[in-house]
Amino acid sequence: MADLFSKDDPAPDPSTAHRPLADRLRPKHLSEVIGQQQVLGPDAPLGVMLASGSLSSIIFWGPPGVGKTTIARLLADETDLHFVQISAIFSGVPELRKVFEAAKLRRGNGQGTLLFVDEIHRFNKAQQDSFLPHMEDGTILLVGATTENPSFELNAAVLSRSQVMVLTRLTPEDLDQLAQRAEHELGKTLPLTEAARRALFEMADGDGRTLLNLIEQIAAWKVVDPLDPEQLGKRLMRRAAKYDKSGDEHYNLISALHKSVRGSDPDAALYWFNRMLEGGEDPRYLARRLLRMAIEDIQLADPQAHTVALHAWESYERLGSPEGELALAQAVVYLALAPKSNAVYTAFKAAREAARKTGSEPPPKHILNAPTKLMSEQGYGAGYAYDHDAEDAFSGQNYFPDTLPRTQFYKPVERGFERDLSKRVAYFEKLRAERKNSGKT
Repeated sequence: MADLFSKDDPAPDPSTAHRPLADRLRPKHLSEVIGQQQVLGPDAPLGVMLASGSLSSIIFWGPPGVGKTTIARLLADETDLHFVQISAIFSGVPELRKVFEAAKLRRGNGQGTLLFVDEIHRFNKAQQDSFLPHMEDGTILLVGATTENPSFELNAAVLSRSQVMVLTRLTPEDLDQLAQRAEHELGKTLPLTEAARRALFEMADGDGRTLLNLIEQIAAWKVVDPLDPEQLGKRLMRRAAKYDKSGDEHYNLISALHKSVRGSDPDAALYWFNRMLEGGEDPRYLARRLLRMAIEDIQLADPQAHTVALHAWESYERLGSPEGELALAQAVVYLALAPKSNAVYTAFKAAREAARKTGSEPPPKHILNAPTKLMSEQGYGAGYAYDHDAEDAFSGQNYFPDTLPRTQFYKPVERGFERDLSKRVAYFEKLRAERKNSGKT
């Protein structure tokens, strides 16, 4: 292949080639990292480790664009370790073997290795296990980065040998500080009104890398007057909200929705409901979860809630999106404002536990049917009182096994319809005591 440059022309200087703004602004010291003081501060885990000169393996858990790679690289500089970076997406067993062998040679020459593994959760169990002996003998100091919950995605053995540090989305204040650095580097102020500047930070959605990429685009525009939010929105696409329908964000947001409904906050519930819709969640999944909320958190305090949730689901199936989503939103508001009770849920669990412990106890004979002569001779059905023939259609007989004391599992709350059910429970308890004292049971 012919050379792109003639022998008489000098080769281009790599230092003068275009470098992305994010690369040019990469911090050179940990003190220059914006945000993450809960990890980097003097009394924070990483700050204490560095101050004591005792650095252990670390797993950085956080969303994209918050500094995981940068902090790992700076850690190597701070501790005089050789920095090696691999990605679990592109690396397999052969690449890992080469990394470990090189680290052993380096160690033999008195040089330690900080191995940074991006997307470490992508490695399978066997690949994760391969790190363990090299972590234990000091061949490598492992620094992993993951956007997924380490509790679910990483082996217990790796977690037990590492400290998980949570990195958070950059705040608007953090993003403003980053924007000011960018403007200083570019030698110009962004042509935005103050409102448009805030809109820009919203578009970045807590991701520093995304913000710098957007700033680089804006800096190249030739505009006379500062742009307002509407003008900015026409020129830039908003960053897609962070949402993985099968990952950690999915469970975080459905938890937020469920707890907002349970906490009787219709506004917060509607917010999280729409966050999930905007993230591309299947409305049918949301309909199923709303039905569960009615059954789990409202129950008999408002029996109508069950019906509302079912009808909303059915309405969505008939209407589809987007019209059917309004039916689900109505259910969200209804469930949030309905009286709450978990009395049946509590009773169910308690009765289930009692059933497990006494699973062989037979019913009392007086409530058993006696379809054969032999069963009658054994006392089946003897003494059964037909409740409809009794005073108040209530016999007050015992329906628990003879060897078990009577136990009250269901204890209705004094809210909604269960307030009436509580009166019925008390009424039957009173009749039961009266029948017992009169010897009618």
